[in-house]
Amino acid sequence: MEEEKYMRRCIELAKNGLCNVAPNPMVGAVIVCDGRIIGEGYHVRCGEAHAEVNAIRSVKDESLLKRSTIYVSLEPCSHYGKTPPCADLIIEKQIPRIVIGCRDPFSKVAGRGIQKLQNAGREVIVGVLEEECLHLIRRFITFNTLRRPFITLKWAESADQFIDIERIDGNPVLLSSPLTSMLVHKKRAENTAIMVGRRTALLDNPSLTVRNWYGRNPIRIVLDRNLSLPNDLQIFNGEVPTLVFTEKEHPEEKSVSYITIDFGHNPLKLIMEELYQRNIQSLLVEGGSQLLQSFIDNELWDEAYIEKCPKRLYSGVKSPEISNNFSYSTKEHFGRQIWYYVHRI
Repeated sequence: MEEEKYMRRCIELAKNGLCNVAPNPMVGAVIVCDGRIIGEGYHVRCGEAHAEVNAIRSVKDESLLKRSTIYVSLEPCSHYGKTPPCADLIIEKQIPRIVIGCRDPFSKVAGRGIQKLQNAGREVIVGVLEEECLHLIRRFITFNTLRRPFITLKWAESADQFIDIERIDGNPVLLSSPLTSMLVHKKRAENTAIMVGRRTALLDNPSLTVRNWYGRNPIRIVLDRNLSLPNDLQIFNGEVPTLVFTEKEHPEEKSVSYITIDFGHNPLKLIMEELYQRNIQSLLVEGGSQLLQSFIDNELWDEAYIEKCPKRLYSGVKSPEISNNFSYSTKEHFGRQIWYYVHRI
């Protein structure tokens, strides 16, 4: 189907903005005239031009717009934010036909862009590849409807379902290969923040930065109820902003924010509320087993990526467990099997 072909192109374009558009949604746009693409664009970075604007700017002969169709994966905005409304620009350029993948669930838009275009006499078609377009902006939808970040759980486990040996110091067992470790860093670049617990921060001393992939370092988050972590850990090196959730009062330090919460009353809920207020749209939880299991037990997750290592450990720290009620898909990357779970809300 012709319309689906161009909408798929919109989705592919939109994905280029994955690491830079948050907390905005990823959006792609394609302009077609006489069966030929004459313009393309996507939302590159939060605060900059939207997909429709970039697509219109890419058209060399603007006179063609008056008899063109613009395809856009998400309903054009109708309100003034950091940029003017895209619906107004489409009307101004006299584009007669608009094909939209899905409505914008955000309350400031929520069908108003569609209504504005229809009131201006434009032909508007909504719902082409709707499911795929909604999946594209699942982080944005989760953030704005559930008022918390989109949460991805990630761990690697041995063939006998351990994530590490029991230890009080020393290096962790390496279950990821150099190539699958690169994929972990890609995940970090795709998320606004990354979280570990006190034990992981202390024993592994991770930097939680993007080193084996191109992209922005996520905000680092660590749970340290009693402020027992030493100040010389890498997460406190000032390289990346770090949030520490604790029960203790503590003065602010450079690049470190201490947030006091009550750990005795559903701390994860309180943490999610704080992250929402800080506009953190997506969160990658990397470890360890106790922290990951607490997210699972509280049904506070959206996706889970589990790398299966063929090595056996025979004993150690057991892997988190996800109920058999959840289906999963598998893919092979660099000789390793990755199990991918989706939590249906």
